[in-house]
Amino acid sequence: MRIKALAGRARALGGIVGFLLLWEVAARGLHIPGYILPPPSVILSDGSDKWRSLLTGAAYTAQAMLLGFVAAVVLGVLIALAIAFSQAVRTFAYPLLVFLQIVPKIAVAPLFIIWFGFGLMPKILLVFLLSFFPVVVAATTAFASIEPEIMELARSTGAGRLRTFRMVQLPHALPALFGGIKVAAALAATAAVVAEFVASDRGLGYLLMEYNGNLDTPMAFAAIFVLSAMGLALYGAVEVLEGIALPWHVSRRRLTGETPGL
Repeated sequence: MRIKALAGRARALGGIVGFLLLWEVAARGLHIPGYILPPPSVILSDGSDKWRSLLTGAAYTAQAMLLGFVAAVVLGVLIALAIAFSQAVRTFAYPLLVFLQIVPKIAVAPLFIIWFGFGLMPKILLVFLLSFFPVVVAATTAFASIEPEIMELARSTGAGRLRTFRMVQLPHALPALFGGIKVAAALAATAAVVAEFVASDRGLGYLLMEYNGNLDTPMAFAAIFVLSAMGLALYGAVEVLEGIALPWHVSRRRLTGETPGL
């Protein structure tokens, strides 16, 4: 079964490699100017020459990305618990959260600069805001969607509120909760670089704007690839945690080839 899972990953990797090869052939065969669409080999060569600046920028961007993401997951789950188990909190907090989500985050970013300056805090806040709502929605739905009959059965066995939550509600909620966390992970890298577009003198977002201003398209693509790799790494880390927490779930068994797909 593990061989099937490895074969699936190999096919995915082969698709990426095939796309890059097609890009290389098309860019060179059609003689597309390098400042419009450079071949991947040129991007790799230029990125290798300037790897120090990319690594420094990635380290700075990763701070805001990780700190904002972790804060969004922790606070999102805690608030979702309060919303799911308290009618008063749900009545007050949920409409407020929906309203805050509707507010364009990029419009709020300049205010963060005024309030907190040009340091790391505004970037963390923007990552937090973009990543927070998917976690809250997924967690609230997950904790509140368990069937009443299951809850009554758990109580009939004499289990207390805490034990019922730990043994019944939490395992039931984890699949949907991890779905929201993965959406937040996918948004975290985007939020971090958007925050650096607004105002920053460091990070991949700042480098990307600098490369675009200089028409250094190969390095702009190199920065985009590094940023994509960071987002993919965060998403992959969440998937690993999901596999550890939910080895029994049907979605994980399908991914590992232990359950045939529908």
